[in-house]
Amino acid sequence: MEKFKTLIQNISEKKSPQSLIDEGANSELKKTLNVFDLIIIGIGAVVGTGIFTIIGSAIVGSTDGLGAGSAVIISMCLAALASVFSALSYSEIAAMIPVAGSAYTYTYATMGEFMAWMVGWILMLEYAIGNITVASAWTGYLVQLLKGFKHVLPAWVINYPLWLRNDYRSMYEICNRQGTDPHSIMPFLNLPFGLEIPIAANLPAIFIVLVLTILLIKGIKESTKVATIMVGVNLFIILSFIVVGAFYVRPENWTPFAPNGIEGIFTGAFVIFFAYIGFDAISTAAEETKNPQRDLPIAILGTLILCTVLYVCAGLVLTGIIPFNLIDTQAPLAHAMRFVGIHWYAGLISVGALCALTTVLLIYQLGTTRILFAMSRDNFLPRSLKRIHKKFRTPHIITWLSGLVVIICGLFMDLNISAELCNFGTFTSFIIICISVLILRKTEPNRERPFKVPFCPWFPIFGILSCAGLMYCKFSAKATSALYFIIWLIIGLLIYAFYSYHEKRRVDKK
Repeated sequence: MEKFKTLIQNISEKKSPQSLIDEGANSELKKTLNVFDLIIIGIGAVVGTGIFTIIGSAIVGSTDGLGAGSAVIISMCLAALASVFSALSYSEIAAMIPVAGSAYTYTYATMGEFMAWMVGWILMLEYAIGNITVASAWTGYLVQLLKGFKHVLPAWVINYPLWLRNDYRSMYEICNRQGTDPHSIMPFLNLPFGLEIPIAANLPAIFIVLVLTILLIKGIKESTKVATIMVGVNLFIILSFIVVGAFYVRPENWTPFAPNGIEGIFTGAFVIFFAYIGFDAISTAAEETKNPQRDLPIAILGTLILCTVLYVCAGLVLTGIIPFNLIDTQAPLAHAMRFVGIHWYAGLISVGALCALTTVLLIYQLGTTRILFAMSRDNFLPRSLKRIHKKFRTPHIITWLSGLVVIICGLFMDLNISAELCNFGTFTSFIIICISVLILRKTEPNRERPFKVPFCPWFPIFGILSCAGLMYCKFSAKATSALYFIIWLIIGLLIYAFYSYHEKRRVDKK
């Protein structure tokens, strides 16, 4: 009985907000970011994958759910509505506790050790697994760009083998669709006892992840400078698509407006929500921000407003240019321009998409490393992971580890499933943030809050209900990603029970 009481006491042990703030103030991480840098991080994470890739799946649908059709603009507004309540909660708590770790750190201050570990584990799903989706999309747009140089580059560069640009799951799907024997288009490694292992690797995705991993090790300010250039190109391409595409809109393409009814709209909202996790990434850089109390709320809310306007405009133009059932889910904007005969502009969109997706990859990797850094600092992970590079002042070991995780998982993870898994992680972390705000209003009523959620407790409650509602829609559809999410939670629980709980006790005693 005494051991059980000790266990409950340990797993519910909290960190005070003041101890977290003091810990962040003494951090070895360089404080170099301003509000402009934070908005760049937010826009870079929000706009890229959503507009250039995920919007196609939200409109058309997939084997795992129906599409919204032209009603995708309603799906976008629903996703934004679910986000805004959470964004307000993020703004309050991030300005109040400006330290690395995002929802993981905030949960530690409100719900205790075990819940903090589980939220950190879920955030790994949100960022690391979400990055697999982005890396796959990056390859898709690279292929589209290379096709525009068919009269300049050799054929073997433009049409390099499928097994060098797809994971092995995608290769088997291609073979099933074409009725082709996998052995005819994919090499196999013969092992003893008659075992065969298919060889397939998304080489462009592996390459870009390695490059960005090295860039992040060099420093966050350097990474932000690169992101600023790419976000500028990205916004120019999107705005020009909206302006140019508006001249080719045919209103009859908007009918039927909602071909799959309410179910399609809600499924589309769940899918498009993948695009709205950028403001979460902003809070992960709190410890490297010069004036986090002022800058974090401005960056979080500013990102959400700007990106929602861009999404709705792009969705209207895209569904007005081309019938929704003809939209390409891999490269929707480039395909739409080819559909109306502007082939050169389709190539330009591919350039913009590559810049946008590169930025998203960079920011998701940043989020992954900073959360792992916070968890290792709390002794849940091996101490070696929290080492800071002597020259660059960045957590270089964690950065390499997160890059390798994305590369290895990208060899077999499906793009759509990884995007939906990322959404489950995002919804869960948003719910936790809203709950944390309510708890801190009770436990720390007198602590200074540079920003306050208006109409509290109603806005946080609305945030909880909206995110939980979208999660329920996906669970009720018995999606494959829902099963994977449960498996992910079980794995995290087992790691905590058999390693992290004991490792923390062992290190804390020293």
